[in-house]
Parts: sequence; structure tokens; C-alpha cells
Amino acid sequence: MCVNCIRTQVDITEGIPKEGFLNCCQFCNRWLQPPDRWMPCELESKELLAICLKKLRGLSKVRLIDAGFVWTEPHSKRIKVKVTIQNEVFAGAILQQTFVVEFVVSNLVCGQCQRALTGHETWKACVQARQKVPHKRTFFFLEQLILKHKMNEDTLKVGDQPDGLDFYYNHRSQAMKMIDFLQSTAPIKSQSSKELVTQDSVNMTYDYKYSFSVEIAPICKDDAVCIPPKVISFFGGANPLLVCTKVSATLHFIDPLTCKTYDLNSTQYWRYGFQPLLAAAQLVEYTVIDVELVGKENGRWALADVDVQKTAELGVGDVMTIRSHLGRVLQPGDSALGYDFATTAFNPNDLDGLQGKELPYAILIRKHYPDRKKKSRAWKLKQLDMETEEPHGGKVSKKEAAEEEKRANDYERFLQELEEDKEMRQQIDLYRDPNVAVPAQQEMEMEDEDAPPEVPLEELLDSLTMDDGEEV
Repeated sequence: MCVNCIRTQVDITEGIPKEGFLNCCQFCNRWLQPPDRWMPCELESKELLAICLKKLRGLSKVRLIDAGFVWTEPHSKRIKVKVTIQNEVFAGAILQQTFVVEFVVSNLVCGQCQRALTGHETWKACVQARQKVPHKRTFFFLEQLILKHKMNEDTLKVGDQPDGLDFYYNHRSQAMKMIDFLQSTAPIKSQSSKELVTQDSVNMTYDYKYSFSVEIAPICKDDAVCIPPKVISFFGGANPLLVCTKVSATLHFIDPLTCKTYDLNSTQYWRYGFQPLLAAAQLVEYTVIDVELVGKENGRWALADVDVQKTAELGVGDVMTIRSHLGRVLQPGDSALGYDFATTAFNPNDLDGLQGKELPYAILIRKHYPDRKKKSRAWKLKQLDMETEEPHGGKVSKKEAAEEEKRANDYERFLQELEEDKEMRQQIDLYRDPNVAVPAQQEMEMEDEDAPPEVPLEELLDSLTMDDGEEV
């Protein structure tokens, strides 16, 4: 039989519907992906095409060759998709056929818009992220990661808490997706619980609310730790005093006395669960008198003997020589921040890993810029739309004012970390602030070694944005 005769007797499109319905929210223009997920899609986009093809149930029995939109008037509430399929007929003969499926667009209101219109906010899953540290720099960085990877699209609302953030979702699967994201960005452990909301004993259906408690490891960048003996053995006999240089899904440490680096993943950390020995709030300012390189190098780190003196005791106290990993960073006359082990009192249980070894005089952590002043930056960061509790009675108490000031200081320190750490900036998006003019002397200031580091304009060119978020 010829092809034309085969087509008169065989229809490979049989069983595939030629008409269908699509549901679109009339307020946010999101499209319903069955069973109950709403997705933002543009007309004639690949995301909308995927939703249309999933509506064609018999499509799995044939081979899909091509699919594309047929232009229709945007106000016609009709979407046409041209589909080309192949199937085997009559002992190995392959027949190809093209047909058009017409979808009727129906206006609905998604659950999120319905709650916004009615004023009743309901959720079925909540992720409570917490970190037991006295600052919020970790959550400032986490906020930028969420925005860059668009993990806030399915979030109903974000609650700002003193020690973390709360994320609310419509479905348990959306909360699990957020937990997987947090697990890929920080060393966490999670617990889950559920609460019965309603039940139908006749149809045997139950409705639950799910709560997920996520705890982020309290180890932060620049923290000094004294690792326990089991971790020392795991690292192959490392020195007990280490400095945390980076926090991701893995904790990165460096030995400031030998310049050796060590990594500890999330599972390994929670197995031992040690706490930081000293944190950033306990840093002391030192003045660098002299720097002599020892010769050992490890990436951006270089071992050196540094002569330092406390800035507060400059000209009065003794000059001490410290072995440090900041040989490439520090120069004579610089200021540095470090931990003073000579005058700090410790709990003996926190120094279990020392095993009789003496504490060093101090450990230098990073270069310091004492003359740095808070000023307008030529870049800015996007922020999540968070809900916070209103002050009781409409008046701000002294405690609330102090917490707000501390939060502002933590955010300023976070911005300074971005200026100092190029690797950290590469993980997030920085946007040019059109309201701030770039000084003409900026390039000259950047060439000055004593000037505080700034974000180069070249790093902002790939992410220039207007006020309405439209990329240019």
C-alpha cells in the first residue's frame, strides 16, 4: 500500500485529544500545572509548551517529532499547538502525521492570589531555619543565594525571626525542595513533625500541616575552633587550633601555624558537633610591626612570622612574634584583627583537643581597615519581602532599638565581607545602584594598598539592572 492509502485507513493520532483547556490566574498570570502547581510562563514559551504537551494523554504511545505554537490573537483566549508525531504501522512501515491541538484558556485565581485578596493566609508546610550565633550575617548571605537561584518563587511568605528565618509553603514537596537547597549551601541537620488539621473518616482522607526545623552549624567564617581528639585523628594528626576560612555545604579550615587546610562535610561535623572557641565579636586589633615570610605557601595563603603589638597598647606593651598564614596579605604598618589567647579565659572542657599543648599568644584572622567609613556604595543587593512583628503598642522600646542597631551593624559587616572576598561575591548577584554616582577618584583609591577594598565596576556590568528589575 502507498502512503496515501495507509493514511486513509490508519490514523496514528487516534486517542490523542484535539482540544483541551488551560487554566491561567487572572491576577499573577501564572499557569496551572496539574495537579495543583502554578508556574509563571510567558506566551509561546517552552515552559507553557511543556504544560500543553502534558495535557495530551495519548502522546506517550507515539514518538513526538516536533511541537510548536501556532500564532493566535493574545486576547482570543485560544492557544494552538502544532504537533508532529510518528508511529509504526503495518509490519515496520513508519507513518508521520501533523495535527493541531486547540486549547481554551480559562481564567481562575491561584491560591496565593486568593489568600492575598481575602486576607486569610494559610500554609501547609513551614521550614524554620535557625543558627545559634549572636549575628545574622549567615542569613544575609543565605538570602542572596535564595534570590539568585529563585528559591523564593514558591514561598507564600518569609518570616524574619531573631535567630533565623521562617519559610511558608502550600505543599510539603516545596518545603522539601527548600531543605535540599539549604543542605547544598550550608552544613545543616533537620527534623520534621506534622499536625493533623482535618480528617474525613468516611473517605479516609487526612489533612496535615508539616513543620521542618533546620539547624545550621554554629561555625562561621573567621571563627577559631579547637577540634576534639576524634577530629584530630580524622584529620591525620592536625593541630587542634584551626581557623574557619569558608562555609558552604563543607566547612573549610586552615592551620595558621602550618598553612595546611582541612575540610569537614555536614555529616562529619554533626557527628562530632563541636562549638567555636572564639567568634568574630571577640576579635582584637593588632598593629603589624614586621613581616618575614617563612616560605610555605598554600594557594592564597603564605606562612610568615609577624611581629605585632596590640593597638591599644602601642608603644607600651611588648612586641610579640606570631606565626600566621596571612603572609601575602599583611605588610608592616597594617592593622590586623586576631584572637588574644594570652588574656582570654577558657573552659577546660573546650580545650580537650590540646592534650597538654600550650596556647599561642594570638592568632591573626584578617587584615583590618580602621579608617574605613560607612559611605554610599555604587552597588546594591536585592532583598526578600519579609514579614516582621510590629512593635508592641506602635512604640519602639530600647531593646528593640538596640536589636535594630545590631542588625544594621551586622549587615554593614556583611557588605564589607563582600568587598573583601571576591570568591564570596561570585556566588551572588550584585546590582548597579543608579542613584549613586561613581566618584572620579575611585580608580585611584582602588590602586592604593591602604585603602579599603571596593567592588570593581567590571563585576557589576554583567548584572546591570533598572529599578523595575529589567535587565539591560
